Amino acid sequence: MPTRPLGTTGMELSATGLGAWVMGGSDWEYAWGPQDDADSIATIHRAVESGVNWIDTAAAYGLGHSERIVGRAVAALPESDRPYLFTKAGLVWDDPRQRHTPPRKVMTAASVRRELEGSLLRLGVDHIDLYQVHWPGDGRLLAFGDDPGTEAVGATLLEDYWQTMADLRREGKVRAIGLSNHGVDDLRRAEKVAHVDAIQPPFSALARQSADELAWAAGHGTGVIVYQPMHSGLLTGAFDAARVAALPENDWRRGHPDFTARLDDNLLVVDALRQVAARHGVPVAAAAVAWTLAWPGVTGAIVGARRPAQIAGWLPAAALTLTDADLDEVAAAIVTAGAGSGPSRP
Repeated sequence: MPTRPLGTTGMELSATGLGAWVMGGSDWEYAWGPQDDADSIATIHRAVESGVNWIDTAAAYGLGHSERIVGRAVAALPESDRPYLFTKAGLVWDDPRQRHTPPRKVMTAASVRRELEGSLLRLGVDHIDLYQVHWPGDGRLLAFGDDPGTEAVGATLLEDYWQTMADLRREGKVRAIGLSNHGVDDLRRAEKVAHVDAIQPPFSALARQSADELAWAAGHGTGVIVYQPMHSGLLTGAFDAARVAALPENDWRRGHPDFTARLDDNLLVVDALRQVAARHGVPVAAAAVAWTLAWPGVTGAIVGARRPAQIAGWLPAAALTLTDADLDEVAAAIVTAGAGSGPSRP
């Protein structure tokens, strides 16, 4: 599989990496429905066998469950085959027994260090290859319909928590540090404290609002790993209204506007990707991921899978180069559908 340098970290990443959000299981607030642990482990092994050399997880996914599963899967691999492990801090439940309540965004130094020790234990490693701030740590409740009036609790200045992350890098507990879901102004502030090794923004043909962050990273020697390049499965070509209605009750996508009120418009973009995929002889999911990899500055794309067989749907993206005509066709569909915001093509 082709590799790309992750900024100035010295790590060469496969163009696609495995995302482990779904592997957090079903019993928590942002679950994707039921997930079998044995399937998760088999999926990780298949991904590594296929050339994927990094896995992205988070302490928040299943309140540590995803990290435990990743740790079990990696421990079963020969040392020479073990992938880079990336995880995140900053989402904390006040009461872990209340798994279906939203967490708080907390980035105090003490909390971050506690989370790191927990992640190291669950993953079974002595350091994290890329440790990331999940969200700006302002202490507010996290929810998809976040209430802007929620009072900040335990708020931490970006400069303060980024210094904590830099300290962890200096101490050797993490190899590189990154920021997820932070805007350009945040990145500028952080860079004054310590170099931002990598960023992780959401990015897909339906969510292009992070284009400015990609450009900033390209100009600062900062790696970029984008998440949700298949827009949580919507850009795989497998969704319609009936498929959405059949999702499990505890799958967060059932109530999200992109899968409900905006579904018909979004499917216009899927149709364009289907045409692109047909020309190249690849699955629709691969075309959707390759679209994100076509943007300057992008190191790799985080892609998910529930079962080993699903990896074949996006694996060809790593070696697929979209043409100008491909990009124009997708851009035209984006404009017609009025989907998302931001530039319609690189």
